[in-house]
Amino acid sequence: MVLVANFSFFVLVLASFLDFLIGDPWNLLHPVQVMGWVITWWKDWTFRYLPQGLPQKISGICLNIFLLFGFGYGTWYLLEFFYQLANWLGLCLEVVILASCFAGRSLRRAAEEVLIPLKEGDLNSARSLLSKYVGRDTQALDRSEILRALVETIAENTTDGAIAPLFFALIGGTPLAMAYKAASTLDSMVGYIDPPYTDLGWFSAKLEDGLSWLPCRFTVLSVAILSGKPVTVWNLCKRDAPQDPSPNSGWSECAFAAGLGVQLGGANKYKDIIKYKPLLAEPLEPITENTVKRSLQLMRQSLLLLLGLGLSLKFLISLSQS
Repeated sequence: MVLVANFSFFVLVLASFLDFLIGDPWNLLHPVQVMGWVITWWKDWTFRYLPQGLPQKISGICLNIFLLFGFGYGTWYLLEFFYQLANWLGLCLEVVILASCFAGRSLRRAAEEVLIPLKEGDLNSARSLLSKYVGRDTQALDRSEILRALVETIAENTTDGAIAPLFFALIGGTPLAMAYKAASTLDSMVGYIDPPYTDLGWFSAKLEDGLSWLPCRFTVLSVAILSGKPVTVWNLCKRDAPQDPSPNSGWSECAFAAGLGVQLGGANKYKDIIKYKPLLAEPLEPITENTVKRSLQLMRQSLLLLLGLGLSLKFLISLSQS
């Protein structure tokens, strides 16, 4: 196929570089926005016309099949069409689409946006900005809790927003990365155990957990190596991460916490309901602005490590086949 033939090291490198420099321009239509429109319509229709239980579970399964296949195959077909018109046109479009699957620059921009008023002591502005990026209530968070929320968000989204999309792009190109993005978006919008999403979102949560399992373990491994504390990170992850109900986020957050020498987890408030997450790693250092910056650095380095390893492996495979 034309697409497969043209998917190369060049696309991966350029897409990663484009995300690093620009990220997601807020004034342009993003694939996740379109996914969000479809999910919202489907969710509203399901809650209006289908009873709880098996009917809503079946609706959730159908939603996943429709969205993953639609965006995966739709991306393949669109790129195939543009590559047929001109290789350079297909290449440019593929770079832009693949870059939209990554969230590294967006995470960095979000953290930096919150840190600016925090440095100036403007907690109200920092809380307001943080509320755009986290699900917990932020109105009463103090400085240390704001910083903890930032590090936890970076740690969890390193897997979902950076490592996993690149992992699937290395395996199956841009269409597979886009399909994963659809699964991740579904999980973030409806993949909750709490009503009213219990039945509709159960499959989305399970699917995203399964798809992210291997990329998450790479995140843990890379953070362990890059932090220079592989044994400490691994031992603390084995001890604390299984206490988290998620098979992935607890591992990512614990790896970052252990690598940075801080403790994550604790009490969070969601719609005035306090929920407790397990404490992860040991509080050897307080969480500071520098901790947030170091977590962003670990995210970038992990992404570069996966990119380097993936490109090297693809190069060796291409040599063996020539």
